[in-house]
Amino acid sequence: MNATVRIQREGFDPAAEAAALTKGRADIGAVVSFTGLCRDEGGRLAALELEHYPGMAEDEIRRIARMAEERWPLLGLTVVHRYGKVLPGEEIVLVLAASAHRQAAFEAASFLMDYLKTKAPFWKREHLKDGTVGAWVEAKAEDDAATGRWARDVPA
Repeated sequence: MNATVRIQREGFDPAAEAAALTKGRADIGAVVSFTGLCRDEGGRLAALELEHYPGMAEDEIRRIARMAEERWPLLGLTVVHRYGKVLPGEEIVLVLAASAHRQAAFEAASFLMDYLKTKAPFWKREHLKDGTVGAWVEAKAEDDAATGRWARDVPA
């Protein structure tokens, strides 16, 4: 299986991505979808700016996808991540994990999101409604803890 990995400026349609993943695939019994959205942070956020290291970001996401493929019996995998300015309510990231059975798809999608949050080279900066630009958003300890739950047999 070859995972589909895209990093793009423009938005995406989660339903169209899921349809493309499953088209003509009678062997797929479950697709778990996670779509991460930009929050307005209590009404103070005008946009979230995402930057990435081109080439390195795609390679790292593919590495994470291979780790998921080795761990679960996946039949399809799609990861789409945006960069540039993203407005509140817009999609930032999509993970689709397809398998014959639901448990593998659920676990693989959760694993992928945990690893994307902590290992993929993306940086976020807030643009506030008052016109100021915030500092780059720091990593959160709870994201590292979430990734840690998978570490029992996964190399760093």
